[in-house]
Amino acid sequence: MKITLLLKIALKNLRTRRLRSWLTILGIVIGVFLVITLLSLSEGVKENINHQLRSLGKDIIFVMPGEESNLFASMVAGSKLEEEDVKIVERNKGVDNIVPMTYGGGVMRYKGEAKQVFLVGLPIKKSLEILKEYHGWDLKCGDWPDPFKREIIVGSQIEKDLFKNDIKVGESASINGVKVRIVGILNSLGSKRDDSAVYVDENLYWQITGTRTKEPNMLLVKVKDGYDPDKVAQKIKQDLEERTKRRRGSEKGKVMVLTSEKMGDIAENILGTIQAAIIAFASISILVGGIGIMNTMFTSVRERIREIGIMKAIGATNNTISLIFLLEAGMIGLIGGIGGTVFGISFAKIIEIYFRNHPTFHLKAYLSWKIILFGLIFSFILGCLSGYLPARSAAKLRATEALRRFE
Repeated sequence: MKITLLLKIALKNLRTRRLRSWLTILGIVIGVFLVITLLSLSEGVKENINHQLRSLGKDIIFVMPGEESNLFASMVAGSKLEEEDVKIVERNKGVDNIVPMTYGGGVMRYKGEAKQVFLVGLPIKKSLEILKEYHGWDLKCGDWPDPFKREIIVGSQIEKDLFKNDIKVGESASINGVKVRIVGILNSLGSKRDDSAVYVDENLYWQITGTRTKEPNMLLVKVKDGYDPDKVAQKIKQDLEERTKRRRGSEKGKVMVLTSEKMGDIAENILGTIQAAIIAFASISILVGGIGIMNTMFTSVRERIREIGIMKAIGATNNTISLIFLLEAGMIGLIGGIGGTVFGISFAKIIEIYFRNHPTFHLKAYLSWKIILFGLIFSFILGCLSGYLPARSAAKLRATEALRRFE
């Protein structure tokens, strides 16, 4: 029998039992919807992180407290380097310049309205060359702050989205009760967190936060031309480890020294593991949907025993009978996959649109033909696999036995 005829028979059987078919399809829709949504969002996070790290260039090294195996936790834990750690890094002959970065929360008051802000302290004048070339710093308007005055610059999100009144250059504000003057507004840096920060010179940062010891959270290190970033990073790490061994009884932890490429690899591995766990969790619902298809097809075989007997009596082979049920199960999976993919992509885009207006967290949906094709092919194969046993049981029925049951 031609494949087109078999498809028509399979479609007719689905239409005959519409309620059961749609309920079975719904189970696949939910499973594929979860997988596509989570896969799209997790790929978006991975792509965003890789893009930001690639934009920094190969000759940038990150130095921060913590361990490579727990990179993200170390970055958000608030641990700090010691002043001696900074001096050790500065003494390395392969280091061209460093940007010590310290960050934390603060309350900014502007025109009678108070908001929580992400505050970043760094030696802006000294670090401008690195910040412009590798971090994309560029003023939308205004000027760079004077390190000897209480002047600040703000990210592009702070300008219009944080307060009811748009922030303007030359206006006054206060952070943690310290009066400051807004002298510049940055163009977007491509990161929601960076665009939602307030940047101050490190001396003003210590004054605002009331911290006496100048201990940065992270160092951004520029390697000299002609030096291998991997070798420079290795030497810095070795020097810092030697100092750690000398500090007997110290509670300070380990220090990570990572090139931008190494950090990208670690971040990708961590996100890949998280992504695998997410997909495994979402696959449980797909498995339930597959069991639903199998149950529906077994029920369909029992209800159509007489029909199977008639088809065999007029010459249908076991392969033909099996193929009809496999196509029917595959079409249930494919229709569910189409619905789940459409809903998954739509929901991922809705989440992306929502987080565009979020003050600090940026989330982008990554969509590609590979994800769409994966959803469709996977659901069709799942349907066929779930329908294999019912199709096999239908093919094994003998014509005489099938017809005798309904005499």
